[in-house]
Amino acid sequence: MSATHLTRGSAGYRRATLALFCAGFATFAMLYCVQPLLPLLAAHFRVSAASSSLALSLTTLSLALCLLVSGALAESWGRKPVMAAALGLAAMLGIACALVEEWGSLLILRALLGLALSGLPALAMAYVGEEFDPEALPAAMGLYIGGTALGGLLGRLLAGLLSDLGGWPWALGGIAGLGLLALALFIWLLPPSRHFTAQPLSLRGLLRNFVLHLSNPRLRVLFALAFLLMGGFVALFNYVGFRLAGAPFNLSATVIGLLFTVYLLGIFSAGWAGRLVPRFGARQVLHGGIGLMLLGVALCAGPWLSAVVIGLALFTLGFFAAHAVASGQVGIHAQGAKAQASALYLCAYYLGSSLVGYVGGYVWEHAGWLALLAVLASLFVAAGALVRRI
Repeated sequence: MSATHLTRGSAGYRRATLALFCAGFATFAMLYCVQPLLPLLAAHFRVSAASSSLALSLTTLSLALCLLVSGALAESWGRKPVMAAALGLAAMLGIACALVEEWGSLLILRALLGLALSGLPALAMAYVGEEFDPEALPAAMGLYIGGTALGGLLGRLLAGLLSDLGGWPWALGGIAGLGLLALALFIWLLPPSRHFTAQPLSLRGLLRNFVLHLSNPRLRVLFALAFLLMGGFVALFNYVGFRLAGAPFNLSATVIGLLFTVYLLGIFSAGWAGRLVPRFGARQVLHGGIGLMLLGVALCAGPWLSAVVIGLALFTLGFFAAHAVASGQVGIHAQGAKAQASALYLCAYYLGSSLVGYVGGYVWEHAGWLALLAVLASLFVAAGALVRRI
């Protein structure tokens, strides 16, 4: 392995992991800050619960579809410049979202925000796969996933708090401001790529790489896992706010936002799971993460707030552990064009978020909370069966 690869303990390793932590933080904060605001948006714009979820689902859908293009462009344009431009544009669109008063305009801006953010996640994963020493790769990927967990936490937590202070526009504008701060730190900290080799931009080459990845059975399993796990994860957190805002809980937006502190467990479990893989193997760690998710879903079925909180905590622990391991395996099993492999994984990841997240609203409105939990549990059982193929 070349001495120019980033090894644990080096100054470059610390700067790169912190920069990627900031990028993951900003991406998920801007992406998911609307989640605790869905009941407020539904009331303000006079739309249904399922329709309010479009503020998140359209963002993740546009992100998923555009990932396939941005991943290909980055094979020619490089890693850091594209990631920085994506983060800056997303922050500006986030500020614009806070200034609109029409539901359709908000949805359009949120879809554009997803398009902008598409230039970041796959490239961050590809950067880790290229620039870090293989022994340091699982821990580095865990730290990046930990940043996404913290972003998801603070984005939701601060959104709930700011919405109680000044309404949903304050919430969206404040999170976008954090995105600009993360952009400045990212540009300052991230070392330039040393192992990136630009490829000529070619439609034929793009399609050839997609066929290469989709013909890899291990990658297909990882893509399916991304769809099932992320879809179920987002659906639960989309509608638990509606569940807790109603009887018998009747919680405020701030208190519901505070429940997202369980994301702190995701920061821990992502890095922890990455360190367990060399000892127990990816398959065993993935099974453990999915088992925790199923246990969490079961606890959320109870009428007691304490059981729901514990269930959300276990669910979050399991999800981030499984996601960290699965995303790290993509870089290991991809045979070249790692950014496009990561893009396919994240495309499946965010398609699950969009489709299952929206369908979950239909189930919630027409069949209730327990029916929604049963649907989610079936998704995770299917994911556990797929893990056996790795």
